[in-house]
Amino acid sequence: MTDQAPSGPTAGAPQRPLLVIEQGSTPLGQYLRDLFHYGDLIRVMALRDLKLRYRQTALGAVWVVVQPVLSAAILGFVFGRVAKLSTDGVPIFLFAYAGMVSWNAFNQTVTRTTSSLLANAALVSKIFFPRLILPLASTAGVVIDFVISLVVLLGILVAAGRAPGVAVLLLPVWLALLLLCSLGLGTLAASLSVRYRDLAQITPVLLQLLLYASPVAYAVSAVPDRYLTLYYLNPLVALLEGFRWSLLGTSLPDASRLIPSIVFSVALFVVGMVTLEKKERGFADVI
Repeated sequence: MTDQAPSGPTAGAPQRPLLVIEQGSTPLGQYLRDLFHYGDLIRVMALRDLKLRYRQTALGAVWVVVQPVLSAAILGFVFGRVAKLSTDGVPIFLFAYAGMVSWNAFNQTVTRTTSSLLANAALVSKIFFPRLILPLASTAGVVIDFVISLVVLLGILVAAGRAPGVAVLLLPVWLALLLLCSLGLGTLAASLSVRYRDLAQITPVLLQLLLYASPVAYAVSAVPDRYLTLYYLNPLVALLEGFRWSLLGTSLPDASRLIPSIVFSVALFVVGMVTLEKKERGFADVI
């Protein structure tokens, strides 16, 4: 028995492919739909990053807690005991640890997204998929690390008799704003670092400087009034203050300080996403 050839007006007509790759930029709506269809790839790559990070480590995921605890202890000693900077009446370790939990979410997101394209050069140069998947997949591990550190912090606060109030319900908002800001900065740096590799080398140095220019282990009240306007140009200042307010009950920055930081974070996220989408078609040629 043989298959009969199709008959009628469509006989011999070429079949339209399921995916058409055309020259030029993909419309934003289509690009977002493509991201949705590649949801399984984001999940697979996020799991791969988690497995690779803790492979052949003796403590495994315990490092998620050890790293911010050690950092908080050192920064708390330097800024609280040696420099004697204000912590708004909060014990120095709790103050610094809360700052490190939020700072690590920002820092790790920027670091991982900046290197996400270069670290997956073989995939970028040979396989078609929306390149934005790589930064998004790297962020999943950051969120998991944040949740683990936050649970430990909440346990310490309860044990110390400083259980947070109803303001703790706004923690997801502060986390979302920190991720928007860091994703925007990271994807912008990743887009440029494909061609300018020096950017990937200098990013950790700039982040280290930004750590000291942000209220991670000291309160904003320790900054002289004449420098506050300049200090608040750093969008992390208001966001870190809001995060600590939700957990420790410290002061919340007023709207004139907070709203510009929120607007800047959202705008930076949009600029980073659009820049990566516009440049991604040329990545395979230079990566």
